[in-house]
Amino acid sequence: MELTTVWFSLIAVLWIGYFTLEGFDFGVGMLLPVLARDDTERRVMINTIGPVWDGNEVWLLVAGGATFAAFPEWYATLFSGFYLPLLLILVALIVRGLAFEYRAKRDDDRWRRRWDLAIIVGSFVPALLWGVAFANILRGVPIDADLEYAGGFFELLNPYALLGGLTTLGLFVTHGALFVALKTDGEIRHRARGLALPAVGVTAVLAVAFLAWTQQQTGTVGSAVAFVAAALALVGAGLAARAAREGWAFLGTFVTIALAVAGLFLALFPDVMPTTLAGGTSLTTTNAAATSYTLGIMTVVAVVFTPLVLAYQAWTYWVFRKRIAVHHIPAAPAPATAR
Repeated sequence: MELTTVWFSLIAVLWIGYFTLEGFDFGVGMLLPVLARDDTERRVMINTIGPVWDGNEVWLLVAGGATFAAFPEWYATLFSGFYLPLLLILVALIVRGLAFEYRAKRDDDRWRRRWDLAIIVGSFVPALLWGVAFANILRGVPIDADLEYAGGFFELLNPYALLGGLTTLGLFVTHGALFVALKTDGEIRHRARGLALPAVGVTAVLAVAFLAWTQQQTGTVGSAVAFVAAALALVGAGLAARAAREGWAFLGTFVTIALAVAGLFLALFPDVMPTTLAGGTSLTTTNAAATSYTLGIMTVVAVVFTPLVLAYQAWTYWVFRKRIAVHHIPAAPAPATAR
């Protein structure tokens, strides 16, 4: 297998890791005003992802870095053409990270509500725009003969891309609801489980429509198999949630997202950014790749360090595997009285 194919596959794995892990982070953030009734319950929900959210974002950083090093033409065209949506995602992620860190810095309800809003918006924007971005990559964008993006921002807001955004939004909300049901106890757990059932139904409709449209446009036999398996996994997640088997239900949405993303990359290969212009040039794993020497060095580094990163993240999830309930949250400190 050529190194360009190896690194295309590794980048696909990195995006799978990012969406399956950060996906429930986004879902928890978006569901903060829906599942929590007071500040203590909001703290319970935030604490379910508190030890892992920043580690989950490492997958995005590595995916971006790997794309820059392995396929520099892909990286350059993607970031110049998708500058505004990627900037919005970046700002949203920064604000969301600040909210997690600063929410508890002051004992003031208004202060906490503002940071809660930052968490909600900072989760919603990437959950929607990542789907829009990936749908446009699959659909193709105007790339000229010089491998430069020749379109505008509003060309990215086409019906297919918007459906892709709604699909990722629905998947992440469902994934997050099942994660909350898996990681909490008491009333929040029951609310999350109750919300997960209708969320699975709505998401299934969106996902089937988007994946079928994708298969019709650029699909292969491999992508068709992945998409069908993803749909079956989502059905299994719904059945498990109905039977109150939160662990199996969460695994179902995890597998659904993983198979759906894998299918998208299978449908894209060997292109990395197809063009919609008659005289344009599509970016492929061949003409967008770095030199063989660069790819060879990167492969050695990946073989050495990837198992270490995976082992550390698995250990983190194992350490923080227990459920969280309201009685685990300490009372907020009383405001100091003037003497």
